[in-house]
Amino acid sequence: MSDIKNLKQYSKASERFEGANLLCPGCAHGIIVREVLNATNYPLLVAASTGCLEVSTAVYPYTSWDVPWIHIGFENSSTAIAGAEAMYKALKRKGRLYNDKEPKFVAFGGDGSTYDIGFQFISGCFERGHDFTYVCLDNEVYANTGGQRSGSTPIGASTTTTPAGRISYGKKDKKKDLLFIMAAHGSPYVAQVAPNKWKDMSKKIKTAIETEGPTFINAMSACTTEWRFPANQTIEMSDLAVDSLVFPLYEIINGRELRITYRPKNVIPVRDYLGAQARFKHLFKKENEHIIEQWQKNVDEYWEYLQRREEAKV
Repeated sequence: MSDIKNLKQYSKASERFEGANLLCPGCAHGIIVREVLNATNYPLLVAASTGCLEVSTAVYPYTSWDVPWIHIGFENSSTAIAGAEAMYKALKRKGRLYNDKEPKFVAFGGDGSTYDIGFQFISGCFERGHDFTYVCLDNEVYANTGGQRSGSTPIGASTTTTPAGRISYGKKDKKKDLLFIMAAHGSPYVAQVAPNKWKDMSKKIKTAIETEGPTFINAMSACTTEWRFPANQTIEMSDLAVDSLVFPLYEIINGRELRITYRPKNVIPVRDYLGAQARFKHLFKKENEHIIEQWQKNVDEYWEYLQRREEAKV
């Protein structure tokens, strides 16, 4: 992994994402975005899909962004930033650049933009090999539009379109395994990160941005509003996610070589993670306990699979 800034260097780095924004108290988006923009010293060009991040950081005539930034539709921040990257290469070939500083290109999208609406556009950009980093702010729900389920929403979660009740235990489908899907594109680098492990996150983001080719970061972003936990417990919630192995931290190099980057010393039960969020409270009723048991079994099997993949280096 690349060397990263220490906390002192972070404190002295120029702020590229201002704290003045309308994100919910406790929202992890701001923590992740600030670390992405400060992980490298390269000039950055940024695109953001419609979502919580966009509506909360660019309320006309104000902006939280101190980098060149464009907001575009739900589906195509990847396409917009790929277009900027292609234009940069064309101008460079023609000798028409007015600045010799090489920029890097970053696109942000929520899980709705990434797992669902914008997936075909992201896939196309990765197939064409554009040199950019896509960052998914994964809060497992369409939080900006009222809390509907997305392809990232885990099984058993109660959302406005998969409400738990007398008949239903919430969403009945498993969360997509998007990191492996992106790795299957042959990307030189894909990784999962969580804001409670800031060094791990910073190393991966720096590696992604400074690696040539299309790279992908899936960032766990705990949502106080839709997951329904106290706003002062965002980092604690992230601890529960990674220490229960519900959200394992790993990276995949060149589409094949898998490396686990964090192994909890004390793995906690999945039910501890679920019990901290009101979106899962119905699972603790006797008739739904089998969902928790199945979830624990799935997490254990997936962790075993990751370790076998790492050992085999395939």
